[in-house]
Amino acid sequence: MTIKGTLFGVGVGPGDPELLTLRAWRLISSCDVIAYPQSAQGDSLARRICAPFIPEEAIELAITVPMCSDRKPAMDAYDAATLKIAAHLNENRHVVFLCEGDPFFYGSFMYLFERMAANYKTVVIPGVTSLTASAAGTARPLAARNDVLKVLPAPLEAKRLKSEIESADAIAVIKVGKHFDKVRGVIRDLGLEANATIIEAASSEDQKVTALTDVPEGERPYFSTILIYKGAEPW
Repeated sequence: MTIKGTLFGVGVGPGDPELLTLRAWRLISSCDVIAYPQSAQGDSLARRICAPFIPEEAIELAITVPMCSDRKPAMDAYDAATLKIAAHLNENRHVVFLCEGDPFFYGSFMYLFERMAANYKTVVIPGVTSLTASAAGTARPLAARNDVLKVLPAPLEAKRLKSEIESADAIAVIKVGKHFDKVRGVIRDLGLEANATIIEAASSEDQKVTALTDVPEGERPYFSTILIYKGAEPW
């Protein structure tokens, strides 16, 4: 029987290298191949987080994933990545795929898992999410007791965002980026702008925590999460 390597989907946290779990650090420091997603410009936050721990002798495999509304280019990229990773696994090399935050919390690794888990041993290593890091940055819990917490992707249409926010006690809007103006408009329409805080680059050296009412018009914070709390529970 042919011996194959193991694929590890490793959550590397939201930005601070010290938020890596011990297991993540151990795997990154000792694995044969380090794979990671990167933008078309060649930037990879996941790799930057782990840079101090990647061995010089490790084989690095950058996976360029197009960021666009059309899903086909990204799916094609994951198909191609599957073949490249499989080639290393077939040579009995272990592969770590670095994933910002947690692999199964809106993480890119889920697409590789779907393609590879049936044929290769695949292990998922949880990581600290930007959601929990954002809450820590605001120094306020996400929710308490019987509060209903909703996590909403900012690309949702405005009507859906409004409906979901109306029916929750605490809300986290993630993937804000270019959707900031739309999200802010919905929050304003609901009269909740004073209840909202935006966290940029959570846990990193560049972390910035700002009341939504203090964000200047025309500014579009990137790598950001908006937390809204309606105040049902006293603090």
